[in-house]
Amino acid sequence: MERLTRARLDEILERCRGLRVAVVGDLMLDVYLVGAVSRISPEAPVPVVAVAEERVALGGAANVAANVVALGADCELVGCVGADAAGAQIRDALAKLDGGSVHARLVEDAGRPTTTKTRVVARHQQVVRFDRERDDDVAAACAAELVEAVRAAVAASDALVLEDYNKGVLVPAVIRAAIDAAREAGIPSVVDPKFRNFFEFAGATVFKPNAAELSAALGQPLAADDDGWLEDARRRVDASYLLLTLGENGMALKGADGPAFRIPTVAREVYDVSGAGDTVTAYVAVALAAGATMEEAAVVANLAAGIEVGKPGVATVTPDELRAMVGPAVGPSPGGA
Repeated sequence: MERLTRARLDEILERCRGLRVAVVGDLMLDVYLVGAVSRISPEAPVPVVAVAEERVALGGAANVAANVVALGADCELVGCVGADAAGAQIRDALAKLDGGSVHARLVEDAGRPTTTKTRVVARHQQVVRFDRERDDDVAAACAAELVEAVRAAVAASDALVLEDYNKGVLVPAVIRAAIDAAREAGIPSVVDPKFRNFFEFAGATVFKPNAAELSAALGQPLAADDDGWLEDARRRVDASYLLLTLGENGMALKGADGPAFRIPTVAREVYDVSGAGDTVTAYVAVALAAGATMEEAAVVANLAAGIEVGKPGVATVTPDELRAMVGPAVGPSPGGA
């Protein structure tokens, strides 16, 4: 591909405004209890954290939605919440997002808690995390409601994201309904998979696992520099493109035609990798909807991830932050590392 110039980046980002992206998957609430440690508990050999601040952030598919909105696009968000305070906090946080807007098509299930991850942080270090969640598949009645919501969301959208954290929302019926609806509508679909339903996303435009997920699912050692291995993996997941995220080694992109592209990481300082995958997924989907090529979308998403990991906790990335990071041209390199 030609190098991605600043002018082309500006064109893509400008076209993001007014687009609509359907995001379907596991919603989470991230809670941060931040304080300081000055002593050890007399009750047990554990640190005592004097909490000075409590804040919440949108996680999982809700974080993808937040990144979509940060780009100036609108979002059709489909997921499941419990009839609890955390579910109400997610709804409230979605309503307050700046940029675009979120149309929340949330199915409430009183029998399941809203997935909540609470992190205790002292001196910028995570002391402990405790989770409130259920990870079994949602009940059939809930899945049927999700299918109807998915079809309506995709019909109103320019791209689809499926964000799976193995928390029970993306059951096979919901996955199939979403991908089939996207194909019928002629819009791109981007999948961020997890192990449980790894091979259920056949027909997606972009399949975006990380290295550990892909290696485990295929039962093979990773060979990210081998075009033949990447093409075999792409065929096995049955996607138009395999976008493999490699942490500090950047990304590998393999389509049906031509050699793989390696995209080196651009992170200048890694503070916290939480939410980086959500950022990549959101940016790929919105960029494709805006008319970017797959290679351009991957480069833009890689830049966004490099910004996100420099922020504490789960965070969004804005177009202005992206512009500030870009020089005259950025782009992938053909072939291996």
